[in-house]
Amino acid sequence: MNIILLGPPGSGKGTQAGILVSDLGMVQLSTGDMLREARSSGTELGERVAAIMDAGELVTDEIINSLIREKLSEGQKSGYIFDGYPRTLVQADALDTLLEELDIGLDMVLELTVDVDLLVARIVGRLSCGRCGSVFHRETKPPAVEDTCDNCEGELQQRKDDNELSLRTRLMEYYQKTAPLTGYYYRSGQLKFVSSGGTIPEVAAKVKAALPATG
Repeated sequence: MNIILLGPPGSGKGTQAGILVSDLGMVQLSTGDMLREARSSGTELGERVAAIMDAGELVTDEIINSLIREKLSEGQKSGYIFDGYPRTLVQADALDTLLEELDIGLDMVLELTVDVDLLVARIVGRLSCGRCGSVFHRETKPPAVEDTCDNCEGELQQRKDDNELSLRTRLMEYYQKTAPLTGYYYRSGQLKFVSSGGTIPEVAAKVKAALPATG
């Protein structure tokens, strides 16, 4: 089973993808994780990624698509979760072409919907690990040890853009660039909406109920 998770910043895509990885053995393809992995890999592509990121520039679609291709070419029986990709219609077209080339089917697109005020509450309390990328929340998912990652013991920090003003700016960018994917995948008949309001287990139950039967 291969699925795409859509949703605005703070909707819980990464958290729900992590639960599916743990419960179903799927592979989470997060562009952020892949960029960090490539940066430290020492490969030619990794060196290109490091140079771009060190210069404070945006990684191109060409590089992102290359990273996706590498991961998909490794093969995975339990399926993939595309988390944070595609972000634009151009990337969606590129992914369609890549999946067709590799003879990989796309089973479903799940869009997590959430109230904007709830997004603000989630974002302003979010903590991220700079070492492994794990995400926590001061109220809903606090670490066992304050400001310390449960997974790698790295230092947890709040991103500079995790504030209400930055969030609303990012939301505007999301609705301009990524929201059109709703129509793109609705047309294909693969799109389902899942409300991400509620606790993490409650949302996880709704996500799993929306997935296609695998038996």
